[in-house]
Amino acid sequence: MKAILALDQGTTSSRAIVFDRAGMPISIAQQEFRQIFPRPGWVEHDPEEIFATQRDVAARALAQAGLSAADVAAIGITNQRETTVLWDRASGRPLANAIVWQDRRTASRCDALRQAGHDEGIRSRTGLVIDAYFSGTKLAWLLEEIPGARARAERGELAFGTIDSWLTWRLTGGEAHVTDASNASRTLLFNIHDLAWDEELLAILGIPRALLPRVACAGEVVGTTRCEGLPAGLPIAGLAGDQQAALFGQACHRPGLAKNTYGTGCFLLMNTGERPSPSRNRLLTTVAWRRAQGAHYALEGSVFAGGAAVQWLRDGLGIIERSEDVGPLAASVPDSGGVHFVPALAGLGAPYWDPHARGTIVGLTRGATRAHLARATLEAIAFQSAELLAAMAADSGVALAELRVDGGATANDLLMQIQADLVGVPVVRPRVTETTALGAAYLAGLAVGFWSGEEEIAGLWARDRVFEPRIDRDLAGSRLAEWRRAVERSRGWAGS
Repeated sequence: MKAILALDQGTTSSRAIVFDRAGMPISIAQQEFRQIFPRPGWVEHDPEEIFATQRDVAARALAQAGLSAADVAAIGITNQRETTVLWDRASGRPLANAIVWQDRRTASRCDALRQAGHDEGIRSRTGLVIDAYFSGTKLAWLLEEIPGARARAERGELAFGTIDSWLTWRLTGGEAHVTDASNASRTLLFNIHDLAWDEELLAILGIPRALLPRVACAGEVVGTTRCEGLPAGLPIAGLAGDQQAALFGQACHRPGLAKNTYGTGCFLLMNTGERPSPSRNRLLTTVAWRRAQGAHYALEGSVFAGGAAVQWLRDGLGIIERSEDVGPLAASVPDSGGVHFVPALAGLGAPYWDPHARGTIVGLTRGATRAHLARATLEAIAFQSAELLAAMAADSGVALAELRVDGGATANDLLMQIQADLVGVPVVRPRVTETTALGAAYLAGLAVGFWSGEEEIAGLWARDRVFEPRIDRDLAGSRLAEWRRAVERSRGWAGS
């Protein structure tokens, strides 16, 4: 067999990439889908549209590569995490739109859980903070707001899943209701020590056990394709949340190695080995992957608006026509002219965890232009990531020698240089930046013997370019201090 097909279901588009044995992409197909904003702070997707776009790009990628079913060893799936789908087991139809990870509708519910004293218990079991980001309160909201849903769930008529579960269900014709530990660990319902759904957490959030998928290993054949539009019988052999998949695809297989993914959000993960590492700086402790050999864990920092801030410049303000235009526009000025943009468009993630923060622009003068705002937007992405790296170094006691980066925004050389200047270590862009899909491909390939092991995979990782820091640490520190002043202006704006 010649290739692995990776399905990369993201927040704004569905992609499919075919990889060869060298870990190089043979073909790529991508399709955007609708973003639905019913109310301020609410973000939804149509699950049927997600499945249709993902199936169609998979078929296109195979056709572009000129591959038949006999050429494909397996399918790996990686997905936007925390996004929540509730569907009918008999018909396979969703009961409502998916509630996206960016959605803040359950912020007040999370406040109530904290006020009830559940913060420490949930953190100790899940490694997470109580926040509307995660799936548990989204699922509880659906059960309460959809007439009859809770009773039907208790009778076993409904199924819950993150996007990996939804896609697998549909791809297998309803035969497989599964997830993996990396996705399960983002729900507020999963005990990361026992690697199992936690009955006490289910009781706190009022979630019937019958809703939940089986938790499979990341490199396990969970089913085969049985859906219109794709060849039948292709093994689905690797499931992983997008950020954990990127960690694996960046060959961060050993403790102390870290990567940052620049996508809709930015997500910094460090492999901490075979035991969970609690955070003192409001980072998350999460399952990196669980394979047959055991589980690895990671510390994670989450930035909610990375590329999403650039998309807002494009779609909301109309100051650029294409997302890639932001780089040349930002580079047309030497600095941001004192302008700071805090892109708290969906609240603030780590280390603040403020669902009531809102987007803020400070430092405007008559001389400020759209170019200064474009540069401030790139700087905001880098500032947020620099804060995460500082928190991670404090938690782990490990001073990183380099930061491995991936995601679409890494093509922006200016952003990567700003990032290196702020974090003070080399920023390393790999030859293959599609590491989220690549990680899913690697996990699927290992499951079916397409690759021999992690050593072979690590040998395929190669540098494309290294960005060295160019400013002294005092200047970087003063710039970060000014950024934090701007952040304080954005916090708590929406009230509680």
